[in-house]
Amino acid sequence: MPLALVRTEEAAALAPASPDTLTYSLTLPSALSTPSVARAATRHILTAHHLPELADAAVQTVSELTAIGCQLGGAAPTVYLSLRYRSGALRVIVYDGEPRPTNPRLAAAVDARRRTALRLLARVVKACAGTWGCDESPEPGGGTRTWAVLPHATTAAY
Repeated sequence: MPLALVRTEEAAALAPASPDTLTYSLTLPSALSTPSVARAATRHILTAHHLPELADAAVQTVSELTAIGCQLGGAAPTVYLSLRYRSGALRVIVYDGEPRPTNPRLAAAVDARRRTALRLLARVVKACAGTWGCDESPEPGGGTRTWAVLPHATTAAY
């Protein structure tokens, strides 16, 4: 491998944290402690990427999404948390192992249960003028994807 390429890779690895480089994926156990760990990680990540003004709303969002992922994730041993900052918004996604029912009526009932359990999330996201939802996970193995998008300008005022 040419020496110049190694230096470029080293420089990229040592690039300072900024909002544009906020891209994290965490696989967490489906356990009672997971929301606490996810909250602490989120607060640290946002501070490191110079976005502490988003922390209150983001931490609440991550807490709600990981808690419901652990609660409704079925027998899956893990939940997957993704944090991304793109186009002036923080995107939070949680994948859990709860398979989507194939029966449309049953799927609607499961979605209603999840939405009811996420009433606090809905209020936080609404206060931040964001969006949220849940759907079938596109990841291998299926499951459910629950997500929220928090726009920077309105979330900073939360």
